Amino acid sequence: MKSDCMQTTTCQERKNDPIEMLLSGQLVKVCAPMVRYSKLAFRTLVRKYSCDLCYTPMIVAADFIRSVKARDSEFTTNQGDCPLIVQFAANDARILSDAARIVCPYANGIDINCGCPQRWALAEGYGACLINNPELVRDMVKQVRNQVENPRFSVSIKIRIHDDLTRTVDLCRKAEATGVSWITVHGRTVEERHQPVHYEAIKIIKENMSIPVIANGDIRSLKEAENVWHITGTDGVMVARGLLANPAIFAGYEETPLKCIWDWVDIALELGTPYMCFHQHLMYMMEKITSRQEKRIFNALSSTSAVLDYLTDHYGIDWTP
Repeated sequence: MKSDCMQTTTCQERKNDPIEMLLSGQLVKVCAPMVRYSKLAFRTLVRKYSCDLCYTPMIVAADFIRSVKARDSEFTTNQGDCPLIVQFAANDARILSDAARIVCPYANGIDINCGCPQRWALAEGYGACLINNPELVRDMVKQVRNQVENPRFSVSIKIRIHDDLTRTVDLCRKAEATGVSWITVHGRTVEERHQPVHYEAIKIIKENMSIPVIANGDIRSLKEAENVWHITGTDGVMVARGLLANPAIFAGYEETPLKCIWDWVDIALELGTPYMCFHQHLMYMMEKITSRQEKRIFNALSSTSAVLDYLTDHYGIDWTP
């Protein structure tokens, strides 16, 4: 596990406590856990543009504790990467608690993925199938609470909703009783992909909870984030694809500003971001500001130097620190 956190000061002591943030009455703006994308470099970028709380990509807990290589690959952080939540996919309480103990000094908490609808995750007993197994969720939360000594270390869950919302409310109440710090609700069922988000369902869940709730699903601008916050009465909003397209969304920009692209180049080069990830993020960021012909040319570039030359020639972006 690579980390620049060389001092003994823990993450929780260095930055705002996420629970305190969520109880502040202010809109808490959250970067979602995105496989391949919400890694250290991208988290560093969105933090520059008013993102309050970041999640890592989903990490399979069993692989994480089994393999040093997996830890080094999946979890990289540094002193400024706070507040931070590490999201795990797990189906075993002991394995999850072991993973939580490893990341405890470097993060503010862990999140249990109870919402991933992908077939492989469901087949392994991870993700959204856990919304139908509240007893296992309870056991995992309890085990982490028992094994992690830091009382400020948060344990949260991210869920999807049931067709029968009373089942979701029941799940959330049981999770709250077990000691979950907060719940993030993606307002779609497991079967739904691009259908409208059920914000009214998120509102009902929030009304039945005493702990904080974060709303998630199809938020593409700061105005939409604020609207969802007001409509649902939640304590924060989590954004995924909207942040990929515009990492400056929480700072109020309608499309990715050139300064943000410049910042991404600086951060990615400084942190040694692999080329495919570096290029893919730029493709997302430039989607709205490039023509179809420009996209064809830019998307076909195959090296960092080619990308840098393109940005310099077309946008006058100087990547020299």
